[in-house]
Amino acid sequence: MAGKFFDKLVNGLTKTRTSISSGFNSIFNAFSSIDDDFYEELEEMMTTEEIIDSLKDEVKDKGIKDPIECKDLLKENLTEQMDLGENAYDFENEKSIVLVIGVNGVGKTTSIGKLACQFKNNGKNVMLAACDTFRAAAKEQLEEWANRAKVDIVSGNEGQDPGSVLFDAIASAKNKNSDIIICDTAGRLHNKKNLMNELAKLDKIIDKEMPGVRRENFIVLDSTTGQNALAQAREFKECADITGVILTKMDGTAKGGIAVAIQSELGIPVKYIGIGESIEDLQKFDSEEFIEALFVE
Repeated sequence: MAGKFFDKLVNGLTKTRTSISSGFNSIFNAFSSIDDDFYEELEEMMTTEEIIDSLKDEVKDKGIKDPIECKDLLKENLTEQMDLGENAYDFENEKSIVLVIGVNGVGKTTSIGKLACQFKNNGKNVMLAACDTFRAAAKEQLEEWANRAKVDIVSGNEGQDPGSVLFDAIASAKNKNSDIIICDTAGRLHNKKNLMNELAKLDKIIDKEMPGVRRENFIVLDSTTGQNALAQAREFKECADITGVILTKMDGTAKGGIAVAIQSELGIPVKYIGIGESIEDLQKFDSEEFIEALFVE
């Protein structure tokens, strides 16, 4: 992320930072010594037992006595836990199919459109597959983004079998030598069995038509919903092998700490975050810059 985006991140996380930083600072300032109550308060804020255990070990090893000195250690531990590693975005440079799931209203179609624009601007040949055939206007919205991004799209009719749309999209992508296929899928959690069956069918088609292709399954979550977003991630994880999270609307919430909770509780990495309306405001996640922006004075 560029410096310009870091500035936007700092501004976008103002509400979250006010909530989290003030909470942490009150803990650091309320305790004169490091004890079990101190660690318990920290864990209740937003961190996990794993982070607290790591913090305890470091405090002991370094002989730290003053609670305020734990702040930098905590930042380091959070940054390390949320680090994506070197290979998180390898799919962008391989033949890939990205399935994007998420309930209605979280910004799923918009996120797909923004990703398509960014991939296209990076020289990739992108194909969109409008496989959310159950939501009215989903196809039209995705077609608008395809036009805006100047990328190819395959769509069907409302109520059409999503698998047949994906089958056609893969055939078209082969003909046009597409680099990345982004597939918009239905986000219906009210009937988990149907959703699981639908995703399994899409997987089967991919395995048959494009064996060995790089796969990514992204879930789009609205960060303003806080714990509800975490619950959605948990439920979708039962239906599919989620490889990454796209967190939207980070600029409008005090609940941005949900990014930490999703990573620590579910082990699902946050790969993209949105902090505004423009295409550039959806960016790759950088743990160091995110934590720094969260705690900036």
